[in-house]
Amino acid sequence: MMGPAHSLSGAAAWLGVGAATAAAGHPMPWPVLVVGALICAGAALAPDLDHKSATISRAFGPLSRGLCEVVDKISYAVYKATRSPRDARRTGGHRTLTHTWLWAVMIGAGASALAGTADRWGVLALLFVHLVLAVEGLLWRAARMSSDVLVWLLGATSAWILAGVLDQPGNGAGWLFTGPGQEYLWLGMPILLGALVHDIGDALTVSGCPILWPLPIAGKRWYPIGPPKMMRFRAGSWVELKVLMPVFILLGGFGGASALGFV
Repeated sequence: MMGPAHSLSGAAAWLGVGAATAAAGHPMPWPVLVVGALICAGAALAPDLDHKSATISRAFGPLSRGLCEVVDKISYAVYKATRSPRDARRTGGHRTLTHTWLWAVMIGAGASALAGTADRWGVLALLFVHLVLAVEGLLWRAARMSSDVLVWLLGATSAWILAGVLDQPGNGAGWLFTGPGQEYLWLGMPILLGALVHDIGDALTVSGCPILWPLPIAGKRWYPIGPPKMMRFRAGSWVELKVLMPVFILLGGFGGASALGFV
């Protein structure tokens, strides 16, 4: 799928988590719901770090473009080193390492570790990166027509304000993880979820997605998981733009309303 659809699906997924926790009698504080949805929307772009033409490659200028090239080469090297005889030959690393459950777990755990060890500046860095990505994904056309510096300033300002809101008593800095020094450990959850939602979205497209690597399936290490071919669509097609994106908006709205007790 394309960047905007990925981001919408990520936001809708976290709002759905908020609705589920509310139904279970443990509602999220509203700042956790809002910040988590934005982080998840940004994290849903992150697996495309292996693609130099993806939305994420433009988000931070030369830095993100260079990082995409490095991740592409690493992903390709891992693919070549682990492919089975039945896996297809490739010329690049797109939709390989960063499109797996293992990668999603690693970046989610890494984010939680950063939030727990780097204290406020680690939290601000995580918020900044993912809020910039959320703007790039959710406001794709507006972001492309704006200066990168303006988008970065918006991300930095929003990160500072939202961190201040979360730090207020009862607003969610210690949501879910309530022990001493465990503030913000939950930040890894929307990041992990965003990556997985991205992979599931890509699995619906023509090429499928090797989400379950390195588990062997049908003799392949990089088996492209997906529905029957007749149910798949091309990235950027009318199915994505006219069907899935409106569905994500509706589901996200319903999930948010349920999480806040309006439904």
